[in-house]
Amino acid sequence: MFDALRAKLESALNKLRSKGRLSEEDIDLALREIRKSLLEADVDFRVVKELLEKIRVRAVDLKILESITAAQQVATVVYEELISMMGETEIPLTISSKPPTVILMAGLQGSGKTTTTVKLARRLQNGHSPLVVACDLRRPAAVEQLRVLAAQSKVAFYGPQAKGDLDVLGVVRGAISYAESHLNDVILLDTAGRLHIDQELMEELAAITGVLPPHETLLVVDAMTGQEAVNVAKAFHDKLALTGLIITKMDGDARGGSALAIRASTGVPVKFVGVGEATDALEAFDSRRMAGRVMGMGDMQGLLEKVQAISEADTDKLAQVMKSKEFTLETLLTQFEQIEKMGPIGKVLEMIPGLGGAISKLNSAGVDDSEVKKNKAIIQSMTLQERRNPKVIKGSRRRRIALGSGTSIQMVNRLLSQYEKMKPLYKKLLSGKNFDLKSIFGGAGR
Repeated sequence: MFDALRAKLESALNKLRSKGRLSEEDIDLALREIRKSLLEADVDFRVVKELLEKIRVRAVDLKILESITAAQQVATVVYEELISMMGETEIPLTISSKPPTVILMAGLQGSGKTTTTVKLARRLQNGHSPLVVACDLRRPAAVEQLRVLAAQSKVAFYGPQAKGDLDVLGVVRGAISYAESHLNDVILLDTAGRLHIDQELMEELAAITGVLPPHETLLVVDAMTGQEAVNVAKAFHDKLALTGLIITKMDGDARGGSALAIRASTGVPVKFVGVGEATDALEAFDSRRMAGRVMGMGDMQGLLEKVQAISEADTDKLAQVMKSKEFTLETLLTQFEQIEKMGPIGKVLEMIPGLGGAISKLNSAGVDDSEVKKNKAIIQSMTLQERRNPKVIKGSRRRRIALGSGTSIQMVNRLLSQYEKMKPLYKKLLSGKNFDLKSIFGGAGR
């Protein structure tokens, strides 16, 4: 999401790196570039003005002006002020000492509220027994969506007991009894969404809180809506006294500045961010990690969490494959599966310090998720004999594999060619030597 902003900030700071000392004119020039970058990224102009004033006050400090590492120190100042703008301390969810903990999920229609409700419930399964409750009764599709997602994630669900039931408060009361009898200690209320904020919506939310007062009132906002996300958050906060925000679609292509400035604009802390469509794609918001990614400093903690998220069974499988001296297409398939489980390749590479500015180069070299999926499909369309002994794959077999994988004979040929080139690279990998990312991810020779 922050590719454009990161590139522009790096460009602005790079102009300072050739200078041993910085004058106030140098700093003002860099700040103008930073201002332009932040405004183009949809950061509220009032927040930008306040942020830049804080950066300037610190940057013109005499120690920085006399330092031979002035540019690096200015970058540090920008990094620290971004953290301050987003909130220096992480504010966790409030969990009541007397169950159940009640979390009211609010948001406009299309913000990803229902999916996020299940994501949060799934996250809370580690140590709790959550129950998701369908309170958006005017849209039967919303009830069914919550039911299906809850079943897929093995999360307890409660909804209207009769078709066409529009009694939201009746559902809430029923959920209280259900939670008590099934020992659910966290209740998540997926409330109604609207295309816009209206009096009817607010009255319904107020009625729900009257029956079951929430310990947390979380607003789900879509990062793709830009500055409008801030306006929506302000409006809901005025009516509901929000305790936290969840920003969805942070893995998208929006400019993303609203995500950086929303706390400074509303005073409401961001508690989680959605980073994908899967029900496990919800991360606790960490301003330091976010600022590091914006500044091109990577996110090693996030990368470590992705690695740790791979199950022990998957790790053991990969270890057994790597111990084998023989490199087959089955080996390659296993590696593709591990790559996919870590998430989009570009997003994973962004987490590695020093690679922020090189992502576009890696992408142009062929580091592409679609290629991984296609190559995986090609191997899965092969027989066990063909995977273990690719030499038997001749003309008729190649046509069958291409048809079965929905690709082309040319793509099958390319994968087999890459496989042959990767054999020596595999040996280098086992020996700890350098290897070619482009060959592993399958982008060569397009």
